[in-house]
Amino acid sequence: MFLGLNGFSWSVVLICAVIAFLYVYISDSAKAKKERRKMRLSGPRYLAILCCFLIALVSTIISKFETFIGSPMLALIIGILIVNLVPADKMSSEFKSGTTFAGKSFLSAGIIGLGATLAFTDIFSAVYALPLIIFNILLALAVGYLLGRKVFHVSSNTCALVSSGTCICGGTAIAAVSRVIRAKEEETAYAMTAIFLFDLLACLSYPYLALQMGLSDVQFGFLAGTAINDTSSVVAAQETFANLKGLEGYALPAAIKVVRTTMIIVMALLFSIVTLRKDAAAKTAPADSKKSSIGAVVWKSFPKFILFFILAVGINTILVNTVSGTPFYKELFKPFFSFGYKFFVTMALAGVGFKIRFRDLFTKGL
Repeated sequence: MFLGLNGFSWSVVLICAVIAFLYVYISDSAKAKKERRKMRLSGPRYLAILCCFLIALVSTIISKFETFIGSPMLALIIGILIVNLVPADKMSSEFKSGTTFAGKSFLSAGIIGLGATLAFTDIFSAVYALPLIIFNILLALAVGYLLGRKVFHVSSNTCALVSSGTCICGGTAIAAVSRVIRAKEEETAYAMTAIFLFDLLACLSYPYLALQMGLSDVQFGFLAGTAINDTSSVVAAQETFANLKGLEGYALPAAIKVVRTTMIIVMALLFSIVTLRKDAAAKTAPADSKKSSIGAVVWKSFPKFILFFILAVGINTILVNTVSGTPFYKELFKPFFSFGYKFFVTMALAGVGFKIRFRDLFTKGL
């Protein structure tokens, strides 16, 4: 045991580090090949990945000595502190690109790893939240339109982006819908800022409020899984709640959030139809609109990591029903993914923290 982590945990940390850097290298290679340019290693970009890794490691170690906050949320806070204390001109665009990559890609890897700890019975239990998810979508769209357009008089695009980000999956939904409705960069920035602000408040407060309200594990799972915007923030709140209550293998909020994220298909389809109808009525469709069918738009918007998540759930379900009692499963497979997915999510939250500048949060439009 060293710094609260045993030998197996340190081995998983090392493997995660290797996977993380290989992930970046392969991604850069694929991008260079696609753009038909020479592969060039970016020092600041890899330094950003190393920074997120070290933040995740420190957060994981600290979390072993306290029970008030989970390692993902610790990493988020450390990332926020660093980006707000270091002058903006000291961070290059390549470094920021690296932290953004960590925030998005490592989160996807972490969610896939989470799938390897769940069985289809766990996913089926999360599907019970679907009526509440659908109700939340309708409520968010209605409130977004009525308050946004009728009371605050913001643009219809901003209303659509904030509503979809609130009821589906935060920044991912905003990015998908902004492409569909052809939103301006300013409108997307406003929506992203609003989502990040309330995401931050939710993931920092919900676990403690739930404890004070006496919510059960299932009740908090439904609350966090359906009400917190971004997947990373859901997992951060989940781990903090699990720490506070001493829960092992608690993943209901994340499972519900994955079910909720699939609704991005419905959202992209809905706004695709609305946009195409507007273009047809106004006869202002862009020149390349005929080249992109609604199906192509939906497929482009759909988070592909969900497919790998389902595959991982399927593999774990087979192993649970066949070799769950063997040393391979109990001492290697399950512990590896249980610890590994949390570490990848913690690295992702460190990257997310680098996107939150307090000055921007309060200057991007009241």
